[in-house]
Amino acid sequence: MPLRPVADGDAQDLFGLLSLCYAEYPGCYVDPHDDLPDLLAPSASYAATDGAFWVVEDGRGRVCACVAVDFPEAGAAELHRLYVRPDQRGRGLGAMLVRQAESHARSKGASRIVLWSDTRFTTAHRLYARWGYTQFDGQRELADISKSAEYRFEKELQLACLANSMKIA
Repeated sequence: MPLRPVADGDAQDLFGLLSLCYAEYPGCYVDPHDDLPDLLAPSASYAATDGAFWVVEDGRGRVCACVAVDFPEAGAAELHRLYVRPDQRGRGLGAMLVRQAESHARSKGASRIVLWSDTRFTTAHRLYARWGYTQFDGQRELADISKSAEYRFEKELQLACLANSMKIA
């Protein structure tokens, strides 16, 4: 499945993708008006912060997976919007998207990458651990429609490069 930069015209597909993913968790809702302003014009939103956003389309041309990255501070990247439609999971799309975001972050000079994940997304947390992310103690509370609480995960990108090169050798 081809990976491509997001277009602002993908907004409706992105809201649909998130709705499908959130539906798996009681109490998680998509509120496009207040909680997800970056998805109203996703290409413009991430371009404005020197970030990037990619999507994967299914065979019908619908967005079935996505990931974004931006740079909140010097030397650090933040991974956002990693979602894979339930019927597309188990095919390596999530791993491919994370590798894309990490590679882009390294190319922009980031030495670490962080992400925040809803405490209810336990399957994703296991994947983050497998991909080398460390979960930090504590959580942050959001003032969103879902009353979300999130865990922080972080990964050193330079160490990831070294680890990958050692696996190849």
